[in-house]
Amino acid sequence: MSSKPNIVKRLFSALWRLVSLTRQVIVNVVFFIVLFAFIAVITSDSEQIIVPERTALVLNLVGDIVEQKFEIDPMEAFLTEALDEKEDRPEILLSDLVNVIAKAKVDDRVEVIVLQLQGMHRTGLSKLQDVALALNDFKSSGKKIIALGDQYTQDQYYLASVADEVWLNPEGFMLLDGYGRYRMYFKSALEKLAVNQHIFRVGTFKSAVEPYIRDNMSDAAKEANQLWLDDLWSQYKADVAQYRKLELTHFDDSITSLLTKFSAADASFAHYALNNNWVDQLKTRQEMRSELIDLVGKNKKGDSYSHISYKDYLATTTTLPTLTNQASDKVALVVAKGTILDGTQKPGTIGGDSTAKLLRKARYNNNVKAVVLRVDSPGGSAYASEIIRQEVELLKQAGKPVVASMGTYAASGGYWISAPADKIYAAPSTITGSIGIFGMMMTFEDSLSKLGIYTDGVGTTDIAGFGPTQPLSDDMAQLIQLSINRGYKNFINLVATNRNMTFEQVDAIAQGRVWSGRKAKELGLVDELGNLTDATVAAAKLANLTNYDTLLIEKESSNKNIFIKKLFNGNTFIANLFGTAITSDVIDVSVPSVSHQPMSQLVDTLSTELTKLNQFNDPKGIYSLCVSCEAL
Repeated sequence: MSSKPNIVKRLFSALWRLVSLTRQVIVNVVFFIVLFAFIAVITSDSEQIIVPERTALVLNLVGDIVEQKFEIDPMEAFLTEALDEKEDRPEILLSDLVNVIAKAKVDDRVEVIVLQLQGMHRTGLSKLQDVALALNDFKSSGKKIIALGDQYTQDQYYLASVADEVWLNPEGFMLLDGYGRYRMYFKSALEKLAVNQHIFRVGTFKSAVEPYIRDNMSDAAKEANQLWLDDLWSQYKADVAQYRKLELTHFDDSITSLLTKFSAADASFAHYALNNNWVDQLKTRQEMRSELIDLVGKNKKGDSYSHISYKDYLATTTTLPTLTNQASDKVALVVAKGTILDGTQKPGTIGGDSTAKLLRKARYNNNVKAVVLRVDSPGGSAYASEIIRQEVELLKQAGKPVVASMGTYAASGGYWISAPADKIYAAPSTITGSIGIFGMMMTFEDSLSKLGIYTDGVGTTDIAGFGPTQPLSDDMAQLIQLSINRGYKNFINLVATNRNMTFEQVDAIAQGRVWSGRKAKELGLVDELGNLTDATVAAAKLANLTNYDTLLIEKESSNKNIFIKKLFNGNTFIANLFGTAITSDVIDVSVPSVSHQPMSQLVDTLSTELTKLNQFNDPKGIYSLCVSCEAL
């Protein structure tokens, strides 16, 4: 009998030794990683990136250009780079890109900018216009810009058109397809699944819920979408025509015109682009490389031209934050980028609580005299939008002027949080308006009944047990619709009060309709057309400031994240420990691209729709969201 306790004792003792050994191994691994990182920091001088004395800055952009990056764990980001893995959703910060171009302009070592844009994904026209402005300013220094690539998408070509020379591979591809808004519609599929949809909305043009109640786009949605799409396309064509010195009639808006030119080019997209003056020369990669060697000389290895990539130049020119006078007057910048959701959200998404906290921080900072709210959002939760709006009002009550600066879009909830600002700036291509409200829920009682599953019970009121497994009563539907109607009325009154318009005037241009920034100015929804710099100057003027600093107010990193970033950022020594390959020729570098496989696109679209539905977390289930904005 006594042997059993001894066996159990030995078993637990062995297990404990195993746990203890595992713990020691993990601690030692972490210790050595930190030790190697510490050594890397000490020896980083020998690993520093050097900008060649005579070189080309290659803007080999990979990902989306954004106002604010999604927050990523710094350790995860380091391991992704160290193990040479591709990021799921790479992003380029707009302010970083503009600053890099500005620094290259006055950097005597940089003789030319090379635009290699094959990795750049779809980007809003307003952001492209800001980058093009920076590139044109670079050219004013007398330095050249050369664009090269195997192909150009429409967004990529917009930036390439600014270049002094545009090169394309002889077997390359280029086609300007214009702007479009096409969606998938699920009404019939949901009927086959016996899913009952209950839609509540106000606004003739509020089309966000149409995919769930129709199998095609409504005439009202087509009318509204066509108007702003045409406006943006006319801006795109006007800008490119100016940069390339072409006539507006040069663009192939009809398939007939395209076919005629394509046939004349012997069915070659590259020769079509050359004949149509979209590009200046057709060159192989080696020919591109040789000409660039003639311009700036060879690199150290002698196998390519002297160059430094965008990321390396950004790393080597990024300095510690400038020590500003803490007592000086400040114009604060708060970025509101992404879908508006309730509660606290990470950067890259707007949280009702987290964004309100940033505005509150600006209000309590005695040195902040004015605030610029940079909005790049299609909207989302009506409740979260209202929480943010209340903080904007409190800033104004504190005597601090607020200027809203609209990016690619500031529609629905994005307009809600912009409306109370003392002044609203938008880019001509900003997508805004979409003043409307909707609510949506699905019930699955019929779907479940086919599986033999039913819901039944008793309650003390008529609405007890209300949920997605039971039918929605007419009275309950009326209750929700009345709430939606009130939300729309509040939205209209909010705009009318702050824009000095009557309820009827706002209602006539609301109804969920989307407008371009240029048209919104004509309608009185925005005050001025301009960029973030213009908005900042306006905010300082409203606060009667002549000497001031700008202050970015953002979520503060934890001490742990700050330590990890300092430890790993820019240390090629650590990266090399994990075997990271360094590409020496940027012309040959491969970049992630959006899948063009039809089935992959279908799965991605369906996944995106489900993700959107899963994100919605408004406590009252009421949303002000512009789905059409996603065309850009």
